[in-house]
Amino acid sequence: MPADAAAQVELEFGPATYTVKFGGEATDAGTYVLTAAPDFWQIALAGERGVNAGRTIPGILQLNGDRMRACYALEGNTPPTRFSAPAGTLFYLATYRRKPVPSSHAS
Repeated sequence: MPADAAAQVELEFGPATYTVKFGGEATDAGTYVLTAAPDFWQIALAGERGVNAGRTIPGILQLNGDRMRACYALEGNTPPTRFSAPAGTLFYLATYRRKPVPSSHAS
């Protein structure tokens, strides 16, 4: 994805829900299930609204400080086994940075 487009993507996780926003507008939303694996987490996104409604997208996640690396299998039911998306595959590799949470304390 071009850098200017990637800068407009936000991924929000709730306790069991996710929302993907592009340019501030929700384009995909649903639920997810996490499963611990030895070196990363496996995730299954179940799209309920938007571009992935009715689809289940398996993937893997790895957290490191304020960054989360994710690799999704855009076809099939098997999650990737490594963080790689070679040309010609239907894997999507992304790195997200946690946005600072605004302080609700008055100064």
